[in-house]
Amino acid sequence: MSTKSLSVAEVKATLSEQIRSVEHGHPVMITRHGRAVAALVPAEDLETLRRLRARGPEGGLASIAGGWDDSEALVSILEQSKRVGRRATPSLD
Repeated sequence: MSTKSLSVAEVKATLSEQIRSVEHGHPVMITRHGRAVAALVPAEDLETLRRLRARGPEGGLASIAGGWDDSEALVSILEQSKRVGRRATPSLD
C-alpha cells in the first residue's frame, strides 16, 4: 500500500477528502518544508502503536502477539520459547 505525501497546507485544504482516504486504508504522510512531520492513519493503527510503545523494545514479539483473532497458539509458543542472545533494538520514538 502506498502512502500519499501532502504538505500541511494541502491537507488543511482537503481534510475531509484525506480522512475518507484514510478510512479506505490509504494513510497520508503530512510534510512541512519537505520533511515528514505527522501522519493520518486509521484509529486502530494508532491504538496498535500505543500498545507497541507501552511494551517497549524489550518486550519482543511475544509482547505484541495476541493483537489479532486466533493468535492464542502463537502467544503460547512464544511464551514457552527460550530467549537466546540480545540484539540491538531501535527506539520506537
